Amino acid sequence: MASRKTVAVVEDNRDNRLLIRAILSDYYEITEYSSAFEALQGLEDTVPDLIILDISLPGMDGVELLARLRSHGKLRKLPVIALTAHAMTGDRESYLSSGFDEYLAKPIVNEELLLSTIKRLFAKPH
Repeated sequence: MASRKTVAVVEDNRDNRLLIRAILSDYYEITEYSSAFEALQGLEDTVPDLIILDISLPGMDGVELLARLRSHGKLRKLPVIALTAHAMTGDRESYLSSGFDEYLAKPIVNEELLLSTIKRLFAKPH
């Protein structure tokens, strides 16, 4: 059996992590981090195939974490999805221009949208 791709979820809300795990665990290996600092440490040792990154994290927000990832050799080209409750006009464009590969609004109400977004990013050459 081929090994499954790994998705790292960086989200401080436990319920949101549980929901994402419930949606994705049949298809992908999931690693979870509850803070940007925890993610930075963990991603050094275990590089996933894709990251789902909450924007509003304590201590260091998702935009700053993304900037650090984009300046890191082995993490630079990883596809990263912004996951955020910030869903005002212009937010999507702002996050995409910050370097995120895709943007999804919380709460996740359409699991097919999450799955298709990940599938689309995996299909893109990096």
